Amino acid sequence: MKAAVIYQNGDLDCVTVDDIPAPKPAPDEVVLEVKAAALNHLDIWVRRGRPGHELSFPHPLGSDATGVVAEVGRDVHTVKPGDEVVVNPGLSCDTCEFCRRGDQSECLHFGIIGLSSPGTFAERAAVPAVNVQPKPAYLTIEEAAALPLAHLTAWRMLMSRARFVPGESVLIHGIGGGVALAALQLAKLGHGEVIVTSSSEDKLDRARELGADYTINYITDPAVGQAVRDLTKGRGVDIVIDTTGAETWDINFASIRRGGRIVHCGVTTGAEASVNIGALYWNHINVMGSTMGSEEDFRQLLAAASEAELRPVIDSVLPLDQARQAMGRMEEGEQFGKIVLVTDAEAPLSSLTAAEEENPLRL
Repeated sequence: MKAAVIYQNGDLDCVTVDDIPAPKPAPDEVVLEVKAAALNHLDIWVRRGRPGHELSFPHPLGSDATGVVAEVGRDVHTVKPGDEVVVNPGLSCDTCEFCRRGDQSECLHFGIIGLSSPGTFAERAAVPAVNVQPKPAYLTIEEAAALPLAHLTAWRMLMSRARFVPGESVLIHGIGGGVALAALQLAKLGHGEVIVTSSSEDKLDRARELGADYTINYITDPAVGQAVRDLTKGRGVDIVIDTTGAETWDINFASIRRGGRIVHCGVTTGAEASVNIGALYWNHINVMGSTMGSEEDFRQLLAAASEAELRPVIDSVLPLDQARQAMGRMEEGEQFGKIVLVTDAEAPLSSLTAAEEENPLRL
């Protein structure tokens, strides 16, 4: 089968599309005929190499996918060949204390498809049967592939960790990335007041089209914390959703209200920051980390998305053969929304951004 793989860790030129053996299902697995798979920043870190994770080469990249069940393992009774499904990328042991209480993303052995197991940038992929759910019928295959990792991460950050209350104010850094856009969509579903930041006026304009109430360009207005205070009449926001890391740490403390919640899920601008402990406790600030989501988070996300017919924002759709070019676009930060690979070379393809199309991608 054709797959986008790496044979060693390194730079972008490590990514190649090659023929590798198709997987067979373990007793508790299904093999998908992958129709579409979406990129995430995790793919960059996997390609470059992550301490403590040894890959078996050739290693297919990719975590998100939608497709059709082609084969099932002997112990699988929840799905059958021919079912259209979407994949939850989170892997857990299902036996530790955290899994038993339903917190799979806190599992002692937590992993992610494409990092801890072969990925989805392939014509076929083997995944645990517990990780697949019926594809929401209203979504295209590209939209379904773009939904899981980013929206599940944003759902857990906003709903499970920050415990968002409808109408609250939310600051989201770096609008344009998958998790940031997902957080914007989810916050607006709950009638939140959303402030977003970016260095791109084009991305800020498009964020306003998606419902952002206020936008801040941190290049032309570097005092982001003060700008947030001004927009909130000195109060500060209820929640900060941060996918970026160290560079926004101080901004978060300058932007949050007393008793507010700051949730982190990424370190693209650095992993270490200094904290003013006095400001932390005096202002009753809650700072939380979050990774992916539980099986219940995924179920709730799919239910809420289906009820609202929420559609992920698609940046571009490319054939599997162009996996390297797709990853290069993401690595340069050029995208607005999710970049999706499709395996069917005959399927209609688009390299246009969402803003250049008629764009049915709506809240």
